[in-house]
Amino acid sequence: MPPGNLRKDKGLQLYQDLAGSMAQRYVRVQSQTGQLHYGLLHPDRRVQVLDAPPWLQGQPTESELQPGQYTILAPCAPSKIVAVGKNYADHAAEMGTSVPPEPLIFIKPSTAVTSLGSPIYYPPQAHQVDYEGELALVIGDRCAHLTPEVAQSKIWGYTIANDVTARDLQRQDGQWTRAKGFDSFCPLGPWIVREISPGAKLQTFLNHGEKPVQSASTDTMIFSPAQIVAYISEIMTLLPGDVVLTGTPAGVGPLAIGDTVRIEIEGIGALENVIAARLEPIP
Repeated sequence: MPPGNLRKDKGLQLYQDLAGSMAQRYVRVQSQTGQLHYGLLHPDRRVQVLDAPPWLQGQPTESELQPGQYTILAPCAPSKIVAVGKNYADHAAEMGTSVPPEPLIFIKPSTAVTSLGSPIYYPPQAHQVDYEGELALVIGDRCAHLTPEVAQSKIWGYTIANDVTARDLQRQDGQWTRAKGFDSFCPLGPWIVREISPGAKLQTFLNHGEKPVQSASTDTMIFSPAQIVAYISEIMTLLPGDVVLTGTPAGVGPLAIGDTVRIEIEGIGALENVIAARLEPIP
């Protein structure tokens, strides 16, 4: 088995316990034959295959994948990732800015998505790459011109994200596309859950340290998930399977090649990745 698969397999073993007693975990996997599947992850790590993405009414089939027969991927393949900046007052303060009067949104490309256990590649153009642990929303239905009350019903589920940012390039460019958009700069996963507590704890850990470098309750966001989705829906249509990142709390900081970053959200589990040098393509 390739080393990346070993990391992901180990990650599943570790994070089953962190996930607690939640009823269902929805995953996206690749079988040994190369087929992509959405499925339900059982406590014994069997995956019951669904006949479609779960937010498109995918139903369980009789097909199952046993541990070792699949590689876990990011839990969805969004057409776009819409993210919110400075959505925790303490993070806005540490960045030296005031709280924005309305959600400050930007887009990360779908090609930035990567999965549990896959490397985050440190781009050679950058000299400071930061972690940003975040709660991610998975959209279940087409969203356009919604009120917050309706927007809440369009949030199909929740997962974990790392809004990796080349901070020096963000400052240099004056806008965020390059700094946020490198390949591998949006780890997602390891799975999706339907519900979490409004005050779920979000924590980020570096290099297996016991003390978190970020720690906050998600109910301290400035704009709630429903408000964020409603705001975005007045600008662009969100499609089923799209992802919305809800902002990071204080404590962001730099990563170095070889570091391990782990983000935990109560009621979901944990997302862990290692920072690696980007390999240049062979001519």
